[in-house]
Amino acid sequence: MDAIAPSAQANKTYEILWPQRQTLPLVFASPHSGCDYPPEFLASSCLDPLSLRQSEDSFVNEIFGCAPEMGAPLIHALFPRAFVDPNREPYELDPAIFDGELPAYANTRSPRVAAGLGTIARVVANGANIYKRKLSLAEGLERIRTCYWPYHEALRSLVEQTKEQFGHCILIDCHSMPSAGKLGQARAAGTRVAFVLGDCHGTSCAPAITGTVERILLRKDFQVMRNSPYAGGFVTRHYGKPDAGTHSLQIEINRQIYMDEARMERRPTLRALSDDMRDVVAALGALEPRRLRQEPA
Repeated sequence: MDAIAPSAQANKTYEILWPQRQTLPLVFASPHSGCDYPPEFLASSCLDPLSLRQSEDSFVNEIFGCAPEMGAPLIHALFPRAFVDPNREPYELDPAIFDGELPAYANTRSPRVAAGLGTIARVVANGANIYKRKLSLAEGLERIRTCYWPYHEALRSLVEQTKEQFGHCILIDCHSMPSAGKLGQARAAGTRVAFVLGDCHGTSCAPAITGTVERILLRKDFQVMRNSPYAGGFVTRHYGKPDAGTHSLQIEINRQIYMDEARMERRPTLRALSDDMRDVVAALGALEPRRLRQEPA
């Protein structure tokens, strides 16, 4: 089992892997692959380390690790999703986990908050409660200040720099999904869904982008669904503005393909999956700008 990493990079909350020279109008982001757990967070939790890790998109940054050597930057969070979630609005705050009144600007009624998965999560992905005690508002706001905002400032800068250089930017928000849960109905219907592509039902990126990724994956005999059960989270909605030249697509990968979900360990198939992503990166990088303004043929 991969142990939780000690909080050795207290002042570093994300990492950007840069190409020697950016040659593709692409940015790859992995907001949920972080595993740097602060000791005080571990002490405050009623869960064991392996249970806390159930919310991670473990190893997703490795799966898309080919992007920098192919000419596109990759940013990934180092802090864990269970600590603070950068794929949420900045202040989707759950009143159930704070010991005081929340500010008026907090969004306390979103579906994510209701599920216990707001910006500061109340539960891990399998529904288990994280905390022994309630948090102070100051604790939550400090996490947002030191982790959430630096990640988004860096991501925004990557998107803007890419758009300035190439005239447009394609942001791929990279995630993984448990093989259980929301995919249950698809499995019951006899379909082993490997990928879910979320483009907010066609609003966050040009159709050619979703279509290109889908075609590459289907050629590799993967089962692919669009927008169900994951249509795209905050990052996809917030950054995806096709009319302004910024496109965003969320890719969810079934964890069963590349990892042991119970033990949180890589399978040997992870390397092959990473090789498959090379074709995805290459196909997206080869898209002509005019295709981003048209329906795919």
